[in-house]
Amino acid sequence: MAATRFTRYFGAVNTGSFRISAMIMGQTESGELQVLGSGHRASNGIKRGYVTDMAAATYAIRDAVERAEKNAGTSVQSVWVGCAGAGLASQVAKVEIDIGGRRIEEEDIEHLLIAARDTIQPDGRMVLHAQPAHYTLDGAHGVANPKGLHAERLGVDIHVMLADGAPVRNLTEAVQNAHLDVEAVVAAPLAAGYACLSEEERELGVALVEIGGEVTNVAVYAAGMLLGLRALPYGSGDITDAIASAFGIRRFQAERLKCVSGSAIASPTDHREMIPVNGPGDDQAGPVARGADDKNRVARAELVSIVTQHLSRLTDEIGRALKSMGFSGVRGGQVVMTGGGAELAGLAEFAQGALGMPVRIGRPPALTGLPEAHATPGFATLAGLCLYAADDPVDIRSIGEPSAPITRLGGALGLSRLWRALKEGF
Repeated sequence: MAATRFTRYFGAVNTGSFRISAMIMGQTESGELQVLGSGHRASNGIKRGYVTDMAAATYAIRDAVERAEKNAGTSVQSVWVGCAGAGLASQVAKVEIDIGGRRIEEEDIEHLLIAARDTIQPDGRMVLHAQPAHYTLDGAHGVANPKGLHAERLGVDIHVMLADGAPVRNLTEAVQNAHLDVEAVVAAPLAAGYACLSEEERELGVALVEIGGEVTNVAVYAAGMLLGLRALPYGSGDITDAIASAFGIRRFQAERLKCVSGSAIASPTDHREMIPVNGPGDDQAGPVARGADDKNRVARAELVSIVTQHLSRLTDEIGRALKSMGFSGVRGGQVVMTGGGAELAGLAEFAQGALGMPVRIGRPPALTGLPEAHATPGFATLAGLCLYAADDPVDIRSIGEPSAPITRLGGALGLSRLWRALKEGF
């Protein structure tokens, strides 16, 4: 059987506070995507989404990419980088131009997008993305491609993602120091949305909650685009710290207890079940947990109590963030939870009760070649970065530049295809 021929390759790096992960994806001539290799390692030099030690972060990024390259049997020169910190903020810019009732031509769409580009006001911040979400004709929404239609006024809604410049430059530099070019820095909630949300969910309205080790990003999607974003400086690592503190044990022991025996839902038998603090390979001479029995075991009920107590604090913050973005009460809806923190047993059930909205856990789609270990919520953003790269959404800041004269423009989807053709032609 002939080997699969790939026409394009995408490399992605997600720099989390808990782990740094990398993925390499190939695209065949027919457009099919296949994961060729992925790898991860413990995070170093990154705290709450910010680079805190350049040398350590660079080493960890290089190590994660080399693991992915080894698994893929191929190397990458450039990567798309996920960013969860850096003070991410989202805004929507709305722009209209007069058409005067005539038929809309390609040049009109180009003029509209150039006008939209000039309205972006970053207020001294860095623009990560500025993408056309959809067009409006005389104020009516939901137009994918306005070309050939008649209207008095043509409008567009542009989704703009802002970030603080210095943290993004630090992240970019850490990747470049690892001998990799940066294709783009992509906001983690945008990448996670590509992996976890259906087009219909994004259209109807959905909240995406990405629980990382030290940061939880709460994003609201509607009308096909990300409309609001809040970053909470709190994640699953804070629950681990609370377990370590309560039992007086080491962090790695607390992490293991949380992952293996922790749950967001209490069970009547929890107080009878004693769980060992030390794992099979752990040094048995480690600290004896506070309140442990003579075999250094603790009651599962105590562990679950600590987990739920801190989870309540997190869901309260998530609820407040959703309310501040108008996603609550009758205007609330489906909540999708992803990220490493979403792997906790019983989380969806707990969050559903706490938020009073339907909650499901978001995982990467079933991609060919995706190893089972990486088909989990903790790797959704990483897979989403590759999917985002493959979709190659147009950025209005690139339109009308001399290096790429645009002569034909379509709707949001047409633009994406056109831009790819242009890039491959130059």
